[in-house]
Amino acid sequence: MPNRGISVPGQPRRLSVDVAAVDGTDLELLMAMRDRVASAVANPDCPPRDLASLTRRLDEIRKQIVAERVRLAEEGGDVGQVEDGEFDPSAV
Repeated sequence: MPNRGISVPGQPRRLSVDVAAVDGTDLELLMAMRDRVASAVANPDCPPRDLASLTRRLDEIRKQIVAERVRLAEEGGDVGQVEDGEFDPSAV
């Protein structure tokens, strides 16, 4: 089930574009923009003249999301995957 505005440790919230623009992180805003553009691309009534530019923008946003996730992981801001360290029994 999607994470709609609920804070889950290590996971970005799924917000609407307007809410993410005001109250979201950079990653949450990018994800909201991706979802909005993807909805427009998937809409069968999307005008053909808009489809190419929307598809190109969707790919650009996808790349920005990947770059932002890498940045967060390097800064330690993404706790999605953490490796265990060596167990030290004296620390207990």
